[in-house]
Amino acid sequence: MTTETKVIIAGAGIAGPILATFLKLKGYNPIVYERVEGLAHVGLSLCMQPNGLRVLALIPGFMEKLIGQTVEKMQHVSFLQDETDVLVDVDVSQLSQYAGFPIIGVRRSVFNQTIIEVAQSHGVEIIFGHQLVALKQEVDSVEVTFANGAKDTASFVIGCDGLHSNTRVCLFGSESAKFTGLTQTGGVSPTPDVLKAHPTMLNVYADGAHMVAYPVNDRETSWAITRREEEAKESWRSIVEEKQNRFKEGPWSQWPFGAGELVKSAHTNIKYGLYDRPALESWHSGRVALLGDAAHPTSPHLGQGANQAFEDIYHLVRLLTKYNPDAAPPSTELLGTIFSEYEQLRIARTTELVLGARRQGEGRVLQGVEACKARNAAIKGLFAGEAYASGRLDFYAHPFTGESEI
Repeated sequence: MTTETKVIIAGAGIAGPILATFLKLKGYNPIVYERVEGLAHVGLSLCMQPNGLRVLALIPGFMEKLIGQTVEKMQHVSFLQDETDVLVDVDVSQLSQYAGFPIIGVRRSVFNQTIIEVAQSHGVEIIFGHQLVALKQEVDSVEVTFANGAKDTASFVIGCDGLHSNTRVCLFGSESAKFTGLTQTGGVSPTPDVLKAHPTMLNVYADGAHMVAYPVNDRETSWAITRREEEAKESWRSIVEEKQNRFKEGPWSQWPFGAGELVKSAHTNIKYGLYDRPALESWHSGRVALLGDAAHPTSPHLGQGANQAFEDIYHLVRLLTKYNPDAAPPSTELLGTIFSEYEQLRIARTTELVLGARRQGEGRVLQGVEACKARNAAIKGLFAGEAYASGRLDFYAHPFTGESEI
């Protein structure tokens, strides 16, 4: 099946290349524009969970190209007043038998490189150094203007351009990203011996700080410590050496369970503030729609940011295939039907998860020993019995619940 139905995708981060690959497989002609001049080694890692992996596995041969480390164990531990306590110790090595897929940690930069290569191998054109700044909608097309003065026209446009989405600004106006009051400082370090036997996702709870760590390959572990601090720009780039050294000598360098070793041995550290935006009532206008962080940016405490973007992609592509099976140039009315149903499926779920991630972050970083002890007791209770495991399996059943695969 061939078609000249051109689709412009803004953003070659995590969502854009995956969406473009699916659209190419369905007979569209997607072109991805990315604002930066080339792939940058920014950010730390991503936690690929069964619901997101279920979507990625629909791309032929993709799972064989995925570079990461399967998590076999989850530990929640406490370090208060120099006393340690193992709150939860769960074997998740058999998760794929129940949920279809495991949990896999990946380096963000490595994953980004992989998905761009996959998209290009399917014939997707990716153009760097082009930042979308304006949209002009016509009866049957959209003209896109870029910061460098270049222009291009497509049948419709999907904004996958992240937290600072210019596509979102063009559709709904400028708004400020809201600082959540939390920062993260993290890095990638050689995996400590104590965490090597069983690749482990580690959560360390202390007074005023929380660490999450998980392996991203068979040699390295990514980690991040969340604290309440003054606003720090979400640059996702390495902090200066002097500040890195001070951080490595801080109290977290003495944490047990391999956590302190991770802090002290990091190759580099990055620091960033955690932000979100108000929920939108609609993700589209005319022939333009938003997807992923452009539509529903979230803090990272549930590890669902990328996975929810993949759920978005699944449903958007499924609906395009359902209502426009021959991939012909769609009318604005048809796109309105598709985009509206896409929103109806996705806004409630993503809004719930954004709020859940915010609550998770607030609940993890508590001040005062008594408050921390109450938190620890709640964590133990959460994992007790079968309710939690059953709930996670229901959660991981998305995005296919009640729908056929694309």
